[in-house]
Amino acid sequence: MSTQTLSIEGAWAFTPDQHADDRGVFLEAYRSGEFASAVGFTLSVEQVNTSVSRKGTVRGIHFAQLPPSQAKYVTCQSGEVLDLVVDIRVGSPTFGRWEAVSLDATTRRAVYVAEGLGHAFLALTDGATVSYLCSAPYSPTREHGINPMDPAIGIEWPADVEVLLSPKDREAPTLAEAEEKGLLPSYDECQRFYEALRSRGSA
Repeated sequence: MSTQTLSIEGAWAFTPDQHADDRGVFLEAYRSGEFASAVGFTLSVEQVNTSVSRKGTVRGIHFAQLPPSQAKYVTCQSGEVLDLVVDIRVGSPTFGRWEAVSLDATTRRAVYVAEGLGHAFLALTDGATVSYLCSAPYSPTREHGINPMDPAIGIEWPADVEVLLSPKDREAPTLAEAEEKGLLPSYDECQRFYEALRSRGSA
């Protein structure tokens, strides 16, 4: 498994080694040793989510209040998605920046999104199936969103894909509005949280 540190602190991409023969393909989609070596702790999985999306569907930008927030290890089981990490931590050197990673059923690449970061994806194919290993259960009163079309964030969506948003995501506040409402985590509190995870050895 190869590991790539993304440009936004707290996000990594993991690409597994695949073993193919005339029967098909075998791979190890997650290895705690490689993960811990990169991130500094093992991932404690409290919930596994799966979504199936038609082409053009955008899910996000989503995040959960810290603590405990919700870290995600995201893979695409079928089809292809453009996965996005957005830095929403107030005071971060990369606040407001985003990075996109292609996830598909060919490379089987995964993206880890730490607590306190925003996450979204765009389905590039019909039936795009995404699975998330989550560090904390879903908590509706602590879940929030940012409008993925916020021009201040400026995500470059593919021009040849017609975007489909849920009413909730379409009506979500901009990054500036979310900051004004006090919904965003601070960079410093996220750093303290990450350090506590490293001290315990698990998330």
